Amino acid sequence: MTAPPTSAATAPRTVLTRDDWEARASAHAQRADSLTEGHRERSPEGRRHAVEDFLFDYYGVKPRHIRRWHPGLGVGLEGADAHADFRWYATDGAGVTAVAGEQFVADRGQVTGYIRDLLHATAKRRPMLGCFGMHEWAMVYQAEETDRRHGLPLRLGRDGTDAVVEAHDLVCTHFDAFRFFTPQATPLNAHALTRESQPAMDQPGCLHATMDLFKWAVKLGPTVPGDTLLDCFELAADVRRVDMQASPYDVSSYGLRAIAVETPEGKREYARLQREFADRATPLRARLIDICDAVLALRSL
Repeated sequence: MTAPPTSAATAPRTVLTRDDWEARASAHAQRADSLTEGHRERSPEGRRHAVEDFLFDYYGVKPRHIRRWHPGLGVGLEGADAHADFRWYATDGAGVTAVAGEQFVADRGQVTGYIRDLLHATAKRRPMLGCFGMHEWAMVYQAEETDRRHGLPLRLGRDGTDAVVEAHDLVCTHFDAFRFFTPQATPLNAHALTRESQPAMDQPGCLHATMDLFKWAVKLGPTVPGDTLLDCFELAADVRRVDMQASPYDVSSYGLRAIAVETPEGKREYARLQREFADRATPLRARLIDICDAVLALRSL
């Protein structure tokens, strides 16, 4: 099927030669392959990794989605025949292929607006560093072994895990963590979180809000440049590792040491890592907000 021509409103501001964009696409593919190597090797054999597979399972993304390079909104490609067949791309009469921003905003304007508002609200808040990763503990509080999300033993056993939850204040601010709390843990949280309240509650210190930058980058599709997508994925993978190290699960079988958040030393380490992740997330969140703004600006053209 022939792609529709680009309009003047979405004409690319920059045009990359074929040699240029092919080199960028190749470098992107190599980096993506490196980041997804373990998952790709395990999948054909049906082997599971409770830490590394989470991003693919939870966000419903496959390695091939991450491997596909996009230049982002406002960048045209010379001789990009394959890109012309991708969704939300169009080719003009001069053979330059680019993201058809007007079509994207027509199809995804509402979700783009939601993402922009959520990220902007999150960016305005100060990071909260006092949760100490108790969300993962609340997900197994007073739960039977068959009800746990991951097939790993509890580092402190069931009674020890429950005692840690009972000794701490639950102050989770992220709905997509809160919704997995056990029924016994839900009323213990300081906040009764809902999907509707998420824009009012997400904050930069939350590990799950940081991981979600990858989700939002995926939802923004080809408007997100490849390097931004991989930066979000790499940060999310690092966050996930710490999330599980600080969890009640014994992750030593994966060669990972525990961050014992039930101890003062573990709390200090967790808060330090939260701060570092928040610092890494800040420019990525700003990039995604800028992309959303550029997409939404096309509504008035």
